[in-house]
Amino acid sequence: MSEDTIRLATIGRILRRRRRLLAVLAVVGALFGYGTSLVVPPRYTTSASVLLPGQWEERELLTQVDVATSSTVVDRAAATLGWTGVSGAELRDRVTAEATDGNIIKISGTADTPEQAQRLSDQVARQFVEFAARIAGGGTDSEAATEPEALRKKVEETNRRITDLANAAGPGQTVESVQGRTTLEKLRTSLEQAMTKLDEADPATSKAGMVVMGPAARPTGEAPPTRTQLIVAGALLFFLLAVIGHLAAARMNRRLRTEPEIAAALGSALLGTVDVPEERSGTHRPEDRVPRARVRRLLGLDTPWDLPTPPSSGDEAGRRIRYRRVCARLRDRTPAPGRLLVVVPDGDEIARRAAGQLVAEAHGDPLLRVVEVSVDRPAVPDRDTESGALIVLTAGSRTAEELAGIAEACADGRHEVVGVVVAGTVRVRPTRSAGRPPDDATPALAVRGHANGGSV
Repeated sequence: MSEDTIRLATIGRILRRRRRLLAVLAVVGALFGYGTSLVVPPRYTTSASVLLPGQWEERELLTQVDVATSSTVVDRAAATLGWTGVSGAELRDRVTAEATDGNIIKISGTADTPEQAQRLSDQVARQFVEFAARIAGGGTDSEAATEPEALRKKVEETNRRITDLANAAGPGQTVESVQGRTTLEKLRTSLEQAMTKLDEADPATSKAGMVVMGPAARPTGEAPPTRTQLIVAGALLFFLLAVIGHLAAARMNRRLRTEPEIAAALGSALLGTVDVPEERSGTHRPEDRVPRARVRRLLGLDTPWDLPTPPSSGDEAGRRIRYRRVCARLRDRTPAPGRLLVVVPDGDEIARRAAGQLVAEAHGDPLLRVVEVSVDRPAVPDRDTESGALIVLTAGSRTAEELAGIAEACADGRHEVVGVVVAGTVRVRPTRSAGRPPDDATPALAVRGHANGGSV
């Protein structure tokens, strides 16, 4: 597993080198979101507000929120609505409530149509107010509900009794009668004040007067997630999964990237590194006619994304010098006349082009024969007149196990691996109008002639 830190430059490289694949996956994700919107029916949500007069603590408001979404309230609403095939249990998943500022309970209902959502919210709010009014006196018992009224009747009877006693005491001609009438009037005043305080402290009068603040508004748009949101979410989800998949693959990548690691895996010496110019966008290889290869090339999967950006190449002469130095090292390591087998992993186009350039630069000394070997099941031709094998491959294209398999295949064919050449791509600079002459061109001297014979 690679332990390289994931940086923004890595994500930027993914976006640049896999932009076609990411675009295709985003379109597929958008189509997936659209298909999901066809399966999931649209939903509509609206809200009805219930005002709770008086002073309420926060925990009391939370209790009323639970009451508004309780099974009792929702079941009563379901029975009143009478929707076919819709039970109270199903409606409980569609009804929500929350406490807002100003002692207001906001009850929201979700349904398949705007009309049903409006009716559901209004009915739940109405049933909530009725149920809260029933339990405001402390319970639903009829006897408990009639106790305040019976108390008021007793107070009225007591007031009449006080009046009768005051009349019986006389018009107040004596001191005793005046004191008695005064005491009765004080008792009447105290009784009225106590009854007033009792009414003010009665929760049935202070907190039972809940009011529905108008009917719920009919929704004009779908409730989230809408079709547009599902399409955007699908495209974004597939895009992010593709990026995360690339990052995970990079962390799990065990392909060898450095020349010493490659040489150690093959058990041979590194003879050098050579440069292969990047192919232009209009260049097509013969194997690109295969449908799978054409798709990979179209999506940009034919080249690895996690390799560094190819450096700029100096010129063709400098690239040819690298090939010639490799050929010179081969001559030193093989007996004359030398004939070598150039082994290239199957599918490594850069290594195949580098091997072809080596054959061209060797000019038959040593004599090179290029063979492509499958990495899954490597098999090398048996030794004939060759005096060894040269392995050419690209850095970061094979794992240590795959390279060990190629080395074992060479040993089975009785070929000794005389060296390893690592190929890499470079960017070619634009050609100038007056380019450098080829290396094998004969140098010429500039001669300026004169009329009388001239001089060099």
